[in-house]
Parts: sequence; C-alpha cells; structure tokens
Amino acid sequence: MTEATATIGLTGLAVMGRNLARNIARHGHTIAVHNRTHARTESLIADHGDEGDFVATESLEDFVAAIEKPRVVLVMVKAGDPTDAVIDDLVPLLEEGDIVVDCGNAHFADTIRREKQLEEHGLHFVGTGVSGGEEGALNGPSIMVGGSDQAYERLGPILESIAAQVDGEPCCAHVGTGGAGHFVKMVHNGIEYADMQLIAESYDLLRSIGDLEPAAIADVFADWNGGELESFLIQMTADVLRHTDAGGQPFVDVVRDAAEQKGTGRWTVQSALDLGVPITGIAEATFARSLSGHTDQRAAARKVFSTSPEDDTVEVDRDAFVDDVRAALYSSKVVAYAQGFDQIAVGAETHGWDIDLGQVAKIWRDGCIIRARFLGRITEAYADEPDLTTLLTTEFFAEAVKEGVDAWRHVVATAAQGGVPVPAFGSSLSYFDGLRRERLPAALIQALRDNFGAHTYQRVDREGTFHTAWAGDLSESEQH
Repeated sequence: MTEATATIGLTGLAVMGRNLARNIARHGHTIAVHNRTHARTESLIADHGDEGDFVATESLEDFVAAIEKPRVVLVMVKAGDPTDAVIDDLVPLLEEGDIVVDCGNAHFADTIRREKQLEEHGLHFVGTGVSGGEEGALNGPSIMVGGSDQAYERLGPILESIAAQVDGEPCCAHVGTGGAGHFVKMVHNGIEYADMQLIAESYDLLRSIGDLEPAAIADVFADWNGGELESFLIQMTADVLRHTDAGGQPFVDVVRDAAEQKGTGRWTVQSALDLGVPITGIAEATFARSLSGHTDQRAAARKVFSTSPEDDTVEVDRDAFVDDVRAALYSSKVVAYAQGFDQIAVGAETHGWDIDLGQVAKIWRDGCIIRARFLGRITEAYADEPDLTTLLTTEFFAEAVKEGVDAWRHVVATAAQGGVPVPAFGSSLSYFDGLRRERLPAALIQALRDNFGAHTYQRVDREGTFHTAWAGDLSESEQH
C-alpha cells in the first residue's frame, strides 16, 4: 500500500498542471502527482524534483492512496468530457469528505452539475478559476474558489499560500458557493476579451490613422503603462509591438490576423443574454474575433468594396490623436469592467451566491491576465458602496469618463471617417450614451410589439399594463 504522505494531489501534468504542481511544492506542501501518460510524471520529477516534495505515482489508485485524508485532488485537464472522464475514474477511489477541485476553464453550469453528482457520494466538488497562464500558475496566480465553506477550510490555506500576493494579501478567495468560482473566472475572461480588443483597436487607430509604425506604437503603450492605464496587458502590448521576427519585420505583421478563442468569451455573452445584462463591449469583442476568422468572407468583401488608401485618409494632429486614443481606451475599459461586475452581481443574485464584488476586484489586482492599477479603485468603490448600481457613477470613474468623453467621441467619429473598425470602442460609447439618456427609443419598440403581437405596454403617466386595439378602433384598455 502507498503511504499517505501528501498534503494534496494533482492529476493532469500538461503545462498548467505541471507549473501549478511546482508552485505548490515550492511552498512547502508535499504533493502527489499523476498523469494518464506516466512519462509526463517522470519528466516533472526529472526536471524539477529538487524544487520540493513530490510523490510520483503511476496508477490512479496509488495517487489517491498517497494523499492524506480528507483528500484534496486538483484536476488539471481539458474542460468538458475529459474532466468528466477523470472524475468518473476518481469517484470510486475516494471516501466521504474528500474534495475534488476542478482548476480548468469549466463552464459554471457543468460545475453546478458535477457538484450535485459528487454530493450524492458524500464528496465535495469545488470549481476553481485559476488565472495567470503558465507564468501565473508557476509564480502566483489569481485564484477564484467556489464550492462549500467546509471544503475551503481544508483547501484555502494551500491555495492562498501559492497565489499572487499584494500588500501581504493573497489574490485568492472563496468567492461563493456552488459554481461561483468558475462563473467569476468566466466573466474575468470576458473582460479580458474586451480589454484585448480595445487595445487592438487602439493599435489599429494609431497605425492606420496616426501613421505610426509598430515600434513607435510600442513606445506609446510603454508611456501609457506609466499612468492610469498601467496593466499587464498594456505592458505586454508594448513588448509584442517592439518585437521583430528573424527577417527584421515587425512581429505583428507576420502573425495571421485571425484571432482564436477557447469558448469562455462566448459563454460570458451567452450567460449575459440569459441574465438580461447588457455587456456590449464584451460581446463586440467576442464577435470581432469571430469576424477575424471569416477570411473567405473578408476576401470576397475586399474584391467588391476595395478602396484606395487615399479614400479613407483622415488628417489628424498626431500627438493630440494619440492622447485622444488613450482617453477613449481608458473610458472604454471602465465600461468593460463595469459591465463585467454588473454580470457577476446579477449572476450571484440569480444563483444564490454571496459574492463580494470588492473582494473579486481585490484578488484580480495581481496574478491574473487583467491585473491593472485601477482594480484598486474598483476595490475601494465597492468598499465605500457595497450595493453600487454601476461603477460608472462612482466619483473617481465618473470624473475620468467626463474628462475623456469628448476625446472618446472624436476617436469613434474619426475611425468611422477613416474606415477603421472599432466595434468595442463604438459599442462602449453607445452603452454610455444609453445609460445617461432620459428617454430611449425603446418606447417605439414596445409600441410596435403591442401593435403586431398584443404584447402590451406601460405608460409614464399612470400605473398599470395596457393594450391598444390597433386593428380596431384604437381604443386603449387596461390589462389584468
């Protein structure tokens, strides 16, 4: 029999799992490791066995037996059917009170389903979002933990010790029960989609209209990273734009312009539709990736609608335009984060999760892909007003948007004149304008719905629900 000496176990030793296992071992935890293909386990031990206490196991039975009770098993395999397969193999080997932790990019609905299934066996199932990519997994990710309070008592101290740290606080928290961990991670990824699209649109504007080369744009982003836009993605953008390939060309010019996605952006948009939350910036960012991949349609359109470069030329003051793009980027980022936190709030209410939005912002300050300076401001905003209606109305962000709105409008208008697509900038500005308008044209939409489908309407001058006899004498009747 294998002796139970490991504090925790991890199965699935692809890059993320391998790095997370190393991180755990480095922090003084004895970890049992397992992979379906044993060669990966052997490789981990051969390359990094001196970094901490690893218990290498070949069979799943030996793996489970090596973990102290109540066992904590981290699963780091591909989301979907592969995760279900691993869980199905694990369950017969586990005992009541053991904890299975899915650290992959699972859909939160799958997490809710799996939690119920394992509860029938007396097991805890914990959906956990881990953000930060390969580097974060190794050196300190941001960790969003779901599941039961009881499971977190056993699991939390380990994960908090390996997470990124800010001001002595771990970027790890029990964000809520059930599927809350994976839900928050899903929205994080949706915000990431918007953030990256806004950055890409900024680059395109600076190059297409500002007539700057990638190396010069890299300098612009590096400069922006020294101010309120400071973030991991802004710094990374400067690094990518400064890079040249072996032939001396800007690296960005040799990369095929078709962005891929693994599904979390789509899940975020689908969930928002179900919840009735308008996350327009995230949605447009997701659709922009889809459009980039429709290369045949794009080629066909270019043949029909091609224009000479002179047709779309717009004259701008370059320095002023650079500053306008910066202001537009910041305002649009505020909208993206505001929409994401709106979705988390409504999702928490719908599913009965007690999610502290300020705490979410706090654990996103480091370790994750969207880590940014202004997440500290978001933390403060929710600390001051836990029931905040929207981030856009807080004093700090409201002032920032007010200061930047003219530049924002100028950038979107200039992009339209120059034929440069800015779906995320444009939709974010429209969302902002929609929020602040006293009257929206939705009144006409509702009147039309009543006309063709008797869907009724409400009035601004008195209570009640009404219908007009559009096909008859146009009389109005109150509906009960």
